[in-house]
Amino acid sequence: MRCPFCGHLESKVTDSRNATDTNAVRRRRECLTCLRRFTTFETVDLTIQVRKRDGHYEDFHQEKLIKGLDAACRHTRISHDVVRSLADKIAADLLERQVREVDTTEIGEMVMNHLKDLDTVAYIRFACVYRRFKDVDELRDAIELVSESKEKVDHGTHEG
Repeated sequence: MRCPFCGHLESKVTDSRNATDTNAVRRRRECLTCLRRFTTFETVDLTIQVRKRDGHYEDFHQEKLIKGLDAACRHTRISHDVVRSLADKIAADLLERQVREVDTTEIGEMVMNHLKDLDTVAYIRFACVYRRFKDVDELRDAIELVSESKEKVDHGTHEG
């Protein structure tokens, strides 16, 4: 790690801990030449290519996922912290697969599976954009489907 003060390439780590708000490791370093201290953040390089609907590829960007989730969850009971942790979970799931590319449809299904359990309105909002409903009937079908599965969960919870 290059020292930001003198440019020397060698430093030692004096403290290391998990950053609280991201999937990163915070490290305090000391330059071996000028002895000044600085902080670095180390994150996992998620080099996954996302295959878009039109066939082109782009790099996976967790911030883009967070932006889409934020739009779906706006004015619901889902906080931005929950959105970030959901995006972290999806990114971790993608990493665990150890694949180099993934379809947008897979990511969309992962998001919808999580949102369905968290908030019906956020789920429907995301589904409207993701599934590109052509008419009100498709929207109505999605609402009925999520309502039926929610009723099954609710009835199962009260019967125990």
